[in-house]
Amino acid sequence: MAIRLGEIAPDFKAQTSMGDISFHEWLGESWGLLFSHPADFTPVCTTELGRTAALSGEFQKRNVKPIAVSVDPMGSHHDWIKDINETQNVEVNFPIIADHDRKVAELYDMIHPAVTEKVTVRTVFVIGPDKKVKLTLTYPPATGRNFMEIIRVIDSLQLTAGYSVATPADWKQGEDVIVSPSIATEDIPAKFPKGHKVVKPYLRTTPQPDL
Repeated sequence: MAIRLGEIAPDFKAQTSMGDISFHEWLGESWGLLFSHPADFTPVCTTELGRTAALSGEFQKRNVKPIAVSVDPMGSHHDWIKDINETQNVEVNFPIIADHDRKVAELYDMIHPAVTEKVTVRTVFVIGPDKKVKLTLTYPPATGRNFMEIIRVIDSLQLTAGYSVATPADWKQGEDVIVSPSIATEDIPAKFPKGHKVVKPYLRTTPQPDL
């Protein structure tokens, strides 16, 4: 059964390339990025894990812990990590779950039989410190993920969790945001003292409030 936004992310215990974990305990007070891969030693996955490692500083700044899932066993993961480090000029510094029994893949509905009956598609879950699912994305096996878009969405999720705002199309850090419709226009100056603009009664913008 598909996991919906706002639901508690299922907890699990698993072996990973960095030791055994209990997922919720491992997350602690951090945000989580759980993302699946069709198999080890596949070309697109190799670039994706390399990109995640290269962006480790960006994830750390946002208090985000990445963790990957593949249905191959642990020995395969360790050999694959060597290839990733070599070909992508990185050092993989986040865990890869050895999900050979497909427990995690099935728990998170990462196997789509219409696409493949044996391996996971490219699924992404962003999970908040409250352990609730904040974002889900699913890519076909042949399409690599845009990790800068994932970071952009995390920025939006973290901002909108703390302020009564939404982010417009193509928004990036530092750009104006949309004031929540639940806030009356006359109340905006007290809540957002940097100023605001009324484009339409239902569309009011203000500078990003946490900068």
